[in-house]
Amino acid sequence: MHLAVTISSHGYGHGAQTATVLAALRARLPALRLTLLTGLPRTFFTERIGDDFTLIDWRTDFGMHMSSALDVDRSRSADAYAALHAHWPAQVDAACARLEAVAPDLLLANVPYLPLAAAARLGLPALALCSLNWAGIYRHYFSTRPEAPAVLAAMQAAYASARHFLCPAPSMAMPELGNVRSIGPLAQLGQPRREQLRERLGSAGQRRLVMIAHGGIPLRLPLQAWPVDPDITWIVPQAWGIERPDMHAFEALGLSFVDTLASVDALLGKLGYGTVTECACNGIPLLYTSRPDWPEEACLAAWLERHGRCAAVPREALETGRLRAALEGLWAQPVPPLPVPTGAEEAARFLNEFFEPPGNLGEPPRRQGCQDV
Repeated sequence: MHLAVTISSHGYGHGAQTATVLAALRARLPALRLTLLTGLPRTFFTERIGDDFTLIDWRTDFGMHMSSALDVDRSRSADAYAALHAHWPAQVDAACARLEAVAPDLLLANVPYLPLAAAARLGLPALALCSLNWAGIYRHYFSTRPEAPAVLAAMQAAYASARHFLCPAPSMAMPELGNVRSIGPLAQLGQPRREQLRERLGSAGQRRLVMIAHGGIPLRLPLQAWPVDPDITWIVPQAWGIERPDMHAFEALGLSFVDTLASVDALLGKLGYGTVTECACNGIPLLYTSRPDWPEEACLAAWLERHGRCAAVPREALETGRLRAALEGLWAQPVPPLPVPTGAEEAARFLNEFFEPPGNLGEPPRRQGCQDV
């Protein structure tokens, strides 16, 4: 039993979604052979699914090129898609050769479409899993470009070729695809280690702990210029090289990301799928900066407003660091019931049927619009 998994390297959200499903599937099928084809680092997955897998650096999609964690580089992205599809048949040929060398029994894609096109040509069973697809994102930004009809036709045909496209809550609407199936939210639950975290931070018991994370896409904030708040300790990326007594590098703490998340008072980040669902399911408030031109944002924000605590702050606040009033408002919000991340088990049951014939591939319910489970 050999599952190949292609994962977009556009931030960490695609990897986080996939890892929760793979962990649940491995619990059902401990002998399952896994090959991950992605540009994400191995350490990202070992923390979530252990070390028993093969990793191949195969970056079949770029999603959208970003000038920062909050800004799409439209010109570079459009040119990259045009260049990719100018030689589309050759791209599919090369992807077929790669999949034939890996020789899996099943392909799972989150959510590169080139491997799906190759799997369709090879007759390899394939499924897609994601809260978005790149055809929908491409259409939002580039539908008026002269090459857009041909690009979209190839993208949509690849996604439509999957046996099913599993969409976790919350997801973008995908009315152009007839193979969409709904599953519940995908999120990893952490173990709160607040006292252990405070001990490692050397933080007094009354200080609030706020973590800063933007989903694996660089966004360097001018933290050295932020005012010191005697009531807040910040946990920041080590790569930023911040040296202040009220700011500590996450990587030096020796805790997993999700355990650290489950132990803080708030997260400062953006509205990405993994950030949204893991904050809600772990009961952690999210202070975020809006990306109004990102088509997935409205769906994520609406779901989080129903199932978690969140508030938006303007970009100027990230420059000045004057966030105390916004955080106090966030902490004053009523605490809703925690949503249950059922999507991993639902997806694992569905995938399991491919390896335990005679399966009927299951029939999770279809959906029409933005899903809210």
